[in-house]
Amino acid sequence: MDTTWLTAAQAAEHATHARRLLSAGAAAVTRATIRDWVRRQHLEPAGLAEDGRTHLYRLSDVAQAERATRARALRLVGIPEQ
Repeated sequence: MDTTWLTAAQAAEHATHARRLLSAGAAAVTRATIRDWVRRQHLEPAGLAEDGRTHLYRLSDVAQAERATRARALRLVGIPEQ
């Protein structure tokens, strides 16, 4: 089980890094993107930080959401998934 939990800012940083490794010139993932993934049910908060307000996300869930949204974006522009 993945025990690495990230804030939205950390999740955005991780997803941006993954995208840029896989696609040169890929757009950055922002905290707003993370919130949008949650709204569109691509990502679900895994818990709350000690402050009781900040959502935390599992690293593996962030990676899965990034992969799924990237694959969809590529399909929309006619690039087959590799």
